[in-house]
Amino acid sequence: MVEAINLKTGMIFEKDNKLIKVLETNHHKPGKGNTVMQMKLQDVRSSAIVQTTMRPTEKVELAIVDKKQAQYLYRQDKLLCFMDLETYEQYELPLEQVSAESKYLIPNLQVQLNFCGTELIGLDLPTIVDLKVTETEPNIKGATAASGGKPATLETGLVVTVPNFIQKDDVLTINTTNGTYKQRV
Repeated sequence: MVEAINLKTGMIFEKDNKLIKVLETNHHKPGKGNTVMQMKLQDVRSSAIVQTTMRPTEKVELAIVDKKQAQYLYRQDKLLCFMDLETYEQYELPLEQVSAESKYLIPNLQVQLNFCGTELIGLDLPTIVDLKVTETEPNIKGATAASGGKPATLETGLVVTVPNFIQKDDVLTINTTNGTYKQRV
């Protein structure tokens, strides 16, 4: 059992026979009244997201999550296919269950699959991935690095703000935790 005040982003706990993933937490002390934890939570199975509050001392049962190294293979309709790197067993994960993570998936990318018992409940991405620019505005002459940048669409459909010197077909390193440009490869 863990108290709500100790829950961190990414943790998964069980409540009412549901697996709940913590997306955001905020310790809030209103002017009057008791301190509360404002949380953005996601039902792992249905992908429903809910905003809620919990008392800091409220206890929840953390789910036991096993991790396996796997390789992303391909997308077929609304299913993402992965292969276990040790047993070569293949797993399918519904796109809606990992819609945020899917913006960083390219074939052959190594990820960690998360299992609760025998149920596949999600995946963890590497911290950075290299993605190719498929569309961006042309280079602007005289633009400096201090300007705001421009949007670029990457091969997975992800749109990020990049410096003005970035061109189509450049390969960029992207931070998967916040979706930001790190560098050109």
